[in-house]
Formats: sequence, structure tokens, C-alpha cells
Amino acid sequence: MALIRWTDPFRDIAVLQDRMNRLFGDFLEGGHPHEEGLGTGIWMPKVDIYETKDAICVRAELPGVEKAAVNVEVKDGVLTLRGERKLEKEVKEENYHRIERSYGTFHRSFSLPSSVDEEKVTARMNDGVLEVDLPKKEQAKPKQIRIAA
Repeated sequence: MALIRWTDPFRDIAVLQDRMNRLFGDFLEGGHPHEEGLGTGIWMPKVDIYETKDAICVRAELPGVEKAAVNVEVKDGVLTLRGERKLEKEVKEENYHRIERSYGTFHRSFSLPSSVDEEKVTARMNDGVLEVDLPKKEQAKPKQIRIAA
């Protein structure tokens, strides 16, 4: 009898969904991610989005992307991340044995809840991770109600 490693079926579904989103996103954005050359085209950085009592936080993996090549915009309730990771041309393309990292432009957009204060959004980049903090409006923050005796 062979041992079968148990995997989380929901994680497998999430991975499949991510792959399908990338596949259809590539077609909707105008083509295959490698159509413009070796490893270049459109790619999508992975993001984590979580909520604290004061803000919604977005963390995007952008290794090898220069801070100057990243644009963060909040407009009409939508957060948009744009940028480009360029392929270094130190080595001629014909000398590559394998190119697995994605290069080229990226574009991600996320709808924001109305509780976000668009005027106070901050962004910073450290060690290839873009961190965008979207503070909540004061009225959207939870308030502790003291119970009278």
C-alpha cells in the first residue's frame, strides 16, 4: 500500500483558481505573458490583503522591481498598482538556458469598501515588498461601548 500525502483540498482549489485567473487575465489584457519575447509581457504580482481595526493593508511581492517603476493610485474606490520589471540585458537572450521569472508590465486593481479614507492612503516599498495602507474613516472604526452598571 502506498502512502498518499494529504493536501488541503481548499488550498488546491485556490491554487487552481489563481492559475485560471492568471490565464484569463492574460487573454483579457491582450495576450500571452511571454508574447513579447523571452519571459516578457504581462504578469501579476501576488498580493496579501488583510484588515486591522484601523486600516486595510495590501502587500504585493515585487522582487527586482525598482521603486521608481511602481505607480500606486486610489481613485473612485479602486486601488490600482502598476509597474514594470525589466529584463537585464547584460546577458544576451540566446545565452539563457531558462527564463522562469516574469518580466514586463503588471497591473492589478482592487475595489475598496466605502469605509476607506482615500485621502490618507500611504505606500512604501522595502525588500521587494510594496506595502499600501488604506486607513478607515473615523466613523467606520469600531467603538467600544461601555456597559452601565
